[in-house]
Amino acid sequence: MAVVLRLARAGAKKMPYYHVVATDSRSPRDGKFLEQVGSYDPNHSPAKVQFNEERLNYWLKSGALPSETVADLIKTAKKQAPATTA
Repeated sequence: MAVVLRLARAGAKKMPYYHVVATDSRSPRDGKFLEQVGSYDPNHSPAKVQFNEERLNYWLKSGALPSETVADLIKTAKKQAPATTA
């Protein structure tokens, strides 16, 4: 089973909201998924992106391939994350 990280659409008409999910590559876009690992809300300015970092890293280490859009969202989230200094 090939696992991918991709967006599943939710929300009302013309007001999209997306869940970032780990799913089998053969399942439909809004179909069954293994686990929800984040969310993306493009209706805010700037767009609101949230991830469960622990589960995201687990799936990436397990070999899940992110879609192009999810890969861009991961990069965006890492840029937005506040840098912690010791």
